[in-house]
Amino acid sequence: MKKIFKSYFYWTYPRGNVHYDVMVTLILLFIFVTPHLWDYGDKPSRAAGPLHPIQVIGDGAHGLIVSVQATDVKIPTGATEKQVRKILRTAIEPVTGDAVFVERWETAKDSQGDLIWRIWAHH
Repeated sequence: MKKIFKSYFYWTYPRGNVHYDVMVTLILLFIFVTPHLWDYGDKPSRAAGPLHPIQVIGDGAHGLIVSVQATDVKIPTGATEKQVRKILRTAIEPVTGDAVFVERWETAKDSQGDLIWRIWAHH
């Protein structure tokens, strides 16, 4: 038995051999079955992507200025500053990643006259 395990470990069997087929089958089972049995922690991003492009401009050494279409950001009426900060952070997350801090924001109009959020953020 020890000899068989050693030969499996060092992969000494030639192709077409029963032991070779067993090893390949075990490897394929591992590849296709384990994702259903174990949680590897890989999850898709929580944030759905924006409908319109997001513009990112460097703000020197201070961070980033991110412009997002106002139609892509749903802020409820009467939202607190903390809630607005969280919603804006979630909106820019697909571009900046989740380790970003939103400093301030303002609304403006882009070159087509559409309302946008201009967000100052840094890592």
